[in-house]
Amino acid sequence: MNTLFDKIWDKHVVENIPDGPTQLYIDRLYCHEVTSPQAFEGMRARGLKCFRPEQIICMPDHNTPTHDQDKPIEDAVSRKQVDTLERNCKDFGLTHYGMMSPDNGIIHVVGPEKGLSLPGMTIVCGDSHTSTHGAMGAVAFGIGTSEVEMVMASQCILQQKPRSMRININGKLKKGVVAKDVALYLMSQLTTSGATGYFVEYAGPVVSNMSMEGRLTLCNLSIEMGARGGFVAPDETTFKYIKDKPFAPKGAEWDKAVDYWKTLHSDEDAVFDKELTFDAAEIEPRITYGTNPGMGIGITENIPLLESIEESGKTSFIKSLGYMGFQPGQPLLGHPVDYVFLGACTNGRIEDFRAFASIVKGKKKSNGVTAWLVPGSWAVYRQICDEGIDEVLRDAGFAIRQPGCSACLAMNDDKIPAGKYCVSTSNRNFEGRQGPGARTMLASPLVAAAAAITGKITDPRIFL
Repeated sequence: MNTLFDKIWDKHVVENIPDGPTQLYIDRLYCHEVTSPQAFEGMRARGLKCFRPEQIICMPDHNTPTHDQDKPIEDAVSRKQVDTLERNCKDFGLTHYGMMSPDNGIIHVVGPEKGLSLPGMTIVCGDSHTSTHGAMGAVAFGIGTSEVEMVMASQCILQQKPRSMRININGKLKKGVVAKDVALYLMSQLTTSGATGYFVEYAGPVVSNMSMEGRLTLCNLSIEMGARGGFVAPDETTFKYIKDKPFAPKGAEWDKAVDYWKTLHSDEDAVFDKELTFDAAEIEPRITYGTNPGMGIGITENIPLLESIEESGKTSFIKSLGYMGFQPGQPLLGHPVDYVFLGACTNGRIEDFRAFASIVKGKKKSNGVTAWLVPGSWAVYRQICDEGIDEVLRDAGFAIRQPGCSACLAMNDDKIPAGKYCVSTSNRNFEGRQGPGARTMLASPLVAAAAAITGKITDPRIFL
């Protein structure tokens, strides 16, 4: 009667502390340049070494520029953070994929694509979107900097066990609807706090039929519903994706691993603390209109009217629309767009670039749009070139930038100017998230591509 979450969690329990948290063993710690410096300093102050350095992987991604990465970083703060991570990794003997390394990229893209994130693992990182790795069939979640230090020192962490939720998505996705739309739909239904305190297992025919890239997108956005994390039970799609990855098991070890991974599913009689079911037929391509990821609509719908908003939420609704420059009841179709961003740990994978290219092929970028197309890793960049996607994009008037978190957050050069509208494939649309005063509308790569060639919010289905 165990859920998949129970199976993985229980296997990693070192000690249950009476009336306290669980001491949980961690298989993989990822570190980037933003949330690790204080953890390393804490280790130095206590004269500690990393307990299991081979299980810690580090790389810069948040502060890295997406152009001229072979030159010194111009921004002094960003340069210091990137250089500090490199020095810390040398001092503590950790694997470090630095800028211009062929293995560098966004840490939540690189982990799965290299086979560093595997089914049954517990995975942590000082970053909320660590939930991405749950797509591999792992229990993955973000932690704070003091907890990063705890894992470095002991390969364990103290955690309260979350409650379990299963979200079933039945039916079949309609034309032009992809994983990003599913996630944005779920957020609009549950709100950004509807899964608080839960670890979410995604299930049902829609999830079973999703590619690994789609599952990575879905799990990435679990945190935006308030969940501690989200994951998908591993299956043949998972095994095919992992096989022959650089760090995947090989030979007899592979067969042994797959035999174990096949046991990683919730039992038929497993009981969840909460279970929800949704119909894929209700989902169309989506876009956000507000300042949290749950404030979204189907692309053919209008922004809700004020009277449809609960009394407790009216003040924030009005404030959000004021920031965005929108009105209640307004349609978004046809609204002018200034910027388009394709990338982030949400949609910076090869499948996302294929989708974007499928829309813009044979067309031209709108003169009024600035487009930033940023692969999630150098491996994705190489695949884009190997498949000729770079030529398709170049012919349509687009340029591909170098890997990094880019315009997902205003920590590097790629900032959206104040007052400008950006259709973004990233994960958050908070005030100032993409730059002070930036107006972010979250969407899928298909919706982003349609906006890039028309210069306005456009239903991508007219191009499919």
